[in-house]
Amino acid sequence: MNQTREHQCDVLVVGSGAAGLSLALRVANHCKVVVLSKGPRSEGATFYAQGGIAAVFDETDSVDSHVQDTQIAGGGICEEATVRFIAENAKECVQWLIDGGVPFDREEDDSDDAPRYHLTREGGHSHRRILHAADATGMAMQTSLQDNAHNHPNITVLERHNALDLITEDKIGGDKNTVIGAYIWNRNEEHVETVRAKFVVLATGGASKVYQYTSNPDVSSGDGIAIAWRAGCRVANMEFNQFHPTCLYHPEARNFLLTEALRGEGAYLRRPDGSRFMPDFDAREELAPRDVVARAIDYEMKRLGADCMYLDISHKPADFIKKHFPTIFARLLDLGIDMTKESIPIVPAAHYTCGGVMVDTQGRTDLNNLYAIGEVSYTGLHGANRMASNSLLECVVYAWSAAKDILGRYQNVALPATLPQWDESQVSNSDEEVVIQHNWHELRLFMWDYMGIVRTDKRLARALRRIQLLQQETHEYYSHFRVSNNLLELRNLLQVAELMVRCAMQRKESRGLHYTLDYPDALPVSGPTILTPDNQESKTA
Repeated sequence: MNQTREHQCDVLVVGSGAAGLSLALRVANHCKVVVLSKGPRSEGATFYAQGGIAAVFDETDSVDSHVQDTQIAGGGICEEATVRFIAENAKECVQWLIDGGVPFDREEDDSDDAPRYHLTREGGHSHRRILHAADATGMAMQTSLQDNAHNHPNITVLERHNALDLITEDKIGGDKNTVIGAYIWNRNEEHVETVRAKFVVLATGGASKVYQYTSNPDVSSGDGIAIAWRAGCRVANMEFNQFHPTCLYHPEARNFLLTEALRGEGAYLRRPDGSRFMPDFDAREELAPRDVVARAIDYEMKRLGADCMYLDISHKPADFIKKHFPTIFARLLDLGIDMTKESIPIVPAAHYTCGGVMVDTQGRTDLNNLYAIGEVSYTGLHGANRMASNSLLECVVYAWSAAKDILGRYQNVALPATLPQWDESQVSNSDEEVVIQHNWHELRLFMWDYMGIVRTDKRLARALRRIQLLQQETHEYYSHFRVSNNLLELRNLLQVAELMVRCAMQRKESRGLHYTLDYPDALPVSGPTILTPDNQESKTA
C-alpha cells in the first residue's frame, strides 16, 4: 500500500461556487479552510448564471409576496418555514455580497449615499426584485468571491481536485454517523489523497450532466449527492429536474443559456412561422413558470416536428437590448445572430436539480459534522419547481446559516487524530477507457428520452433497468482499475440517475417539473419524496 498524501483543516469545502466560497469566507477568520475545485476555480454553475439574485429591495415589495410567489412556483409543496427563512434573510445576505464588492447594476439617478439598484422581473415573480450585473450576474459574483478567497490567508483552494468519498469515524473504531474527512482525487497528479477535517461542507452543485442536453458546465455531475447517499444521508425530491426553456440551439454553443430576464424585459416565444404560442398555454404567457414554458416548447417542437422554437426581442430598441444584455448580444453576434434584428433559435435543456441531500436550516445533513449547501441540497425552498433567481439566493443564505452554526461549534469538535489510507494495491491501470465513454453516452441519452420533460411508467422502468445494468458494469470496472476522473463522474451520475428515477416512480401525480402521462393530475395533498439509504436507520422527515 502506498503512503497517501494527507491534508488537514478545520473546514473542508467541496465546491468553489457561490455557496462554497461564501461559506469559506464567512468562517475563514476563525478556521483554516481547504476548498476543493473540481476544475479551474471559476468553472461552475455560478459563473454561468446570467439572470440575478432575488431579494426584497423595493419599498413596494414585501417578504410575504416573495414567499407567496415562491410557493406558487413550487407547485404547493415548498416548505413554508424554509421559504420564509430565506426570504427574510435575503436582503442582509445580498448586502454582504455588495459589501464584498459584487457590482450589481444601479439606477442611473442613484447616489453612493443611497444606492438604488436596478431590479428586473423574471417568471413567477409578482414584483421587480432581481438584482443583477447586466446579464452576467454569476460571473460578477464568482469573480468577487474568488478574489476575496484568494486574498484570505486561511483559505487554500485546491484546483482540479474531486471529492471521491467521505470518511466516517467507524473506519477508525468510532461512530458511523460522524464524518471526519474525505478521500479526494488529485487530477493534476492522478492519485488519491486524504483530508482530515472537523467539518465537511458539500457545495458541489447539481446533476444536470446526467442529461444529453444541459445548460450546465461539465462539472455538474451530481458528485455531492452521490457521495452523501453512499455515506448514509437521505435525499429528497430528485424527480424535480428543471429544464430551462431557452437554451441556444446552435452546433457551436450547445450549452449557452438565454436568461429568463429576456422574457422579463418583453421577449416573445415564436413558432418557426413567426406566430406566438405561449398565449395558447397560459394566461401569464412568456412569464409563466419555467416548467409550463418548457413543456409548451417541447409540445410545439414535437407537434410540428421542429428542431427548435424561437425567442424574439427584436421589437425592442437596439440600444436597450445591447445595454441590458451585452454578453448575450456579443456571443450571438459571434455566432452570426443579431438579436436586435432577428429571432434566436432555442430548445429546452436540463438546468437545475431541485432535490438533493436533506438538510435543516443550518445546512446540517443526517451525518454529524457534514453540511450540504446550494444546489446539492434539499432545503424545501424549491418544492416542485424552482422560481427564477432563488438559486443564488439559497446559496448565500445557507452559506451564512451553516457558517454561523460551524463557528458556534468548531472549538468543541476535535480534529481526528488519523485517517485510514486509500488502498489501491489490488487494482491496475485500465486498458478499456472506451467502456466508460460508451456507458456515459448511453446514460445521458436514455435519461433524456425516458426521464425528460414528459414521462411515463414504462419509460421510467426502462430507464431503471438500464441504470442497474450500467451500475453493475461500472462497479466491476471500479473494483479492478485505478480511478480516473471519467470513472468517478460516471459512478456518481449513475447513482444520481437511479435516485431520480426511483423518486419519479414513487410520485403518482403530475406536479411542477414532474409531468407524467400516466398520472396527469395533481393529488389533493402532496409532499416531498424522500429516499433513505439501506445503511441508515429510518428517520422521519
